[in-house]
Amino acid sequence: MLRGSSAQGPVALIIPGSGPTDRDGNSPLGVRAASYRLLAQGLAAEGITTVRIDKRGMFGSAGAVPDANAVTMADYVVDTAAWVKSVRAKTGAPCVWLIGHSEGGLVALAAAQEVENLCGVVLIASAGRPLGDVIKSQLRANPANAPLLQAADAAIDELAAGRRVEASALPQPLAPLFNPAVQGFLISTFSLDPADLVATARLPILIVQGGKDMQVSVADAERLKAGNPGAMLIILPNANHALKDVAGNSPSDNFAAYQTPDLPLSEGLVSGIAAFVRD
Repeated sequence: MLRGSSAQGPVALIIPGSGPTDRDGNSPLGVRAASYRLLAQGLAAEGITTVRIDKRGMFGSAGAVPDANAVTMADYVVDTAAWVKSVRAKTGAPCVWLIGHSEGGLVALAAAQEVENLCGVVLIASAGRPLGDVIKSQLRANPANAPLLQAADAAIDELAAGRRVEASALPQPLAPLFNPAVQGFLISTFSLDPADLVATARLPILIVQGGKDMQVSVADAERLKAGNPGAMLIILPNANHALKDVAGNSPSDNFAAYQTPDLPLSEGLVSGIAAFVRD
């Protein structure tokens, strides 16, 4: 739900990341970092209005469609256009910034190709490679997945080519990843290369990446920057994927920050975004 009246400064739409991530940046899969809520609060203190959303079919938007899995990237672009229109009507803003986190960054880049009245795009912890390549890398990061890699690679390649796979024929640990219910979405997403999209986006772009992100790498941010040399790049050396600074280098230290809503956002995140959208 959108609340508020006229906005005096910049206005931004925060687009959530993958899976059942809610408008606060939390997920029933074990994420309680409240990253989007903290980001909205921090930007408000800088005079920047934000709107946080629940994806179609989820949480506050559960009534929008009967099946949250029956969605494509094109659907999310349509939703973004509708939110931008609503935000402008409520606030009187001439244009709206898109702030996309993780998968939300891909949505923002896809929307930048066709949605009108955008001020620019902020990409936070956004992959610079097709999602299928990211998943391959994530699977390889865990040595225990070695027996699954051949089957996973084949399935990802099939989906990237626009063809569904028989999930029941895959090793059981891969079944949730390639659930038939989400294969339509995966096909629509695997076909997109963020580096190509960022290269054709004719808007101001800020890329923000954490140095301790275990899901998206600094190399992804650098690939995005190479695709659009005019984009601004901010590296937050100690930030993880939940946008929190991590003191140590162990996975347990990193994942602990996903569970800590009271831990502040990474130093420099809010100020970096605020300075960019105000310029």
